[in-house]
Amino acid sequence: MTMITDLRSLTAAQRNTFLACFLGWTFDAFDFFVLVFILRPLAEEFGTSVKELTLAIVLTLAARPVGALIFGRLADRYGRRPVLMINILCYSAIELGSAFAPTLTIMLVLRTLYGVAMGGMWGVAASLTFEVVPLRTRGIISGILQQGYAVGYLAAAAAFALLFPSIGWRGMFVVGTIPILLVPFIWFSVPESPVWREAGQQKQDLLGAISGHWRTVIFMIVLMTAFNFLSHGTQDLYPTFLEVQHQLSTETVGTIAIIYNIGAIIGGTTFGALSQRFGRRRMIVLAALLVLPIIPLWAFAHGVLWLTLGAFLLQIMVQGAWGVVPVYLNELSPEGVRGTLPGLVYQTGNLLAAVNATLQADIAASHGGNYAIGLATIAAAAAIVIAALAWSGREVKDAKFGTVGAASSDAHLPQPT
Repeated sequence: MTMITDLRSLTAAQRNTFLACFLGWTFDAFDFFVLVFILRPLAEEFGTSVKELTLAIVLTLAARPVGALIFGRLADRYGRRPVLMINILCYSAIELGSAFAPTLTIMLVLRTLYGVAMGGMWGVAASLTFEVVPLRTRGIISGILQQGYAVGYLAAAAAFALLFPSIGWRGMFVVGTIPILLVPFIWFSVPESPVWREAGQQKQDLLGAISGHWRTVIFMIVLMTAFNFLSHGTQDLYPTFLEVQHQLSTETVGTIAIIYNIGAIIGGTTFGALSQRFGRRRMIVLAALLVLPIIPLWAFAHGVLWLTLGAFLLQIMVQGAWGVVPVYLNELSPEGVRGTLPGLVYQTGNLLAAVNATLQADIAASHGGNYAIGLATIAAAAAIVIAALAWSGREVKDAKFGTVGAASSDAHLPQPT
């Protein structure tokens, strides 16, 4: 109840900032997961296999660190707010271009460029958010912010179930241009980070920050690699698993995805909020370990009801761990490079885990098309690694950002200019 009261106490500028960053990440995730749901029709359109088309996912994930570096450095140099708007414009335009891709090669190029744009969003949005909101709300806001990813997945699932039969795969990409509507909202209603305003004119030495904190940076990269294996390993091929191995209809797959993303939202928000009281690492370890007993139900159950229940429970725990990630990485990040470093280590983890979809497809192929084995193997291994790393790592819970106190007070923020 106290945390809900804290959220209600946010100023209008703080609420607008949080909403814009949450929606930016939500729409970004929607545009990514559109592809996940239409792998099979795309493969049919371009005369290839689902396995071969998973290269598009690999390229998107592999390009994300490039975007994190480019947009993050721009955000540290020129401000969070303008770069956030440019980033949204970029990924919306590329999504529209994907709708008109005439060949597989062009589609792969566009999805690579989309990966660059997608890679920039999380780091810029997270740094702006945590430099604006009060310190006591960081935990719950971290959980909600990260679940923009799950909300985007849920929205993609709903669009797939409701719209795909009538608009086809090209229409799905057109729907993905909706985020462009966020730009005027940010322009008129979202202020710049006061922490960046204070330090924006100072030289930002990314290499110096990395070399001076190299152990922490390596820890974050390895941790985020395991985190990305867990999230993508439980999401990217799950709709294909349901369609191909269980022969479920498009509508049923979409409905199951909606349900398990509701679980993700519940888990991320809950564990993120609890991290404010019990600590970041403890909540990550707890959620990761609770993944393990659910895997058999999630991967090997029979029947729509049990598969749905397994997926719902699993995503509570997977995204429960993820709900702590935004605040954890931002609090670990050195001052002055917060727009770049959290997003860069996050997306570098994505790069190192980019082989996930192809790896799982290969495991399935080597076991006679049994996707369950590939899904379960990767999910279990990733959960164990996350728990071990988080337990052995460090945290700087409630670290203050800058000297203006924006992240630890309810001071009124400057209005957008």
